[in-house]
Amino acid sequence: MLGRIAFTAAMMLGLVATANAQDADPAAGKTYAEQVCAQCHAVQAGEDLSSAAGATPFQEVANTPGMTEYALSVWLQSSHPTMPNIVLEQDELRNVIAYIRSLDRTQ
Repeated sequence: MLGRIAFTAAMMLGLVATANAQDADPAAGKTYAEQVCAQCHAVQAGEDLSSAAGATPFQEVANTPGMTEYALSVWLQSSHPTMPNIVLEQDELRNVIAYIRSLDRTQ
């Protein structure tokens, strides 16, 4: 039951994040990713090997079929067993999502 509530809350937050996606700044998202996420993830365009085992490169995330702004929002706001509990402010969340989406080579 608690899992469903957490999932529903993440979904609702995702709606808020995607509703304001037009206000996002991919350059600010890249800066945030370089400062915070790059400790484990490969965050640059074309990088395919992260420094931490199991940390998916952002390029791979971006190229995943169905990886929409909404899906990224839910993914970024859900706990992952091997990931530290990083809480992004709404602006940071929108910006990181916009940056990851900018890496999508499948569009």
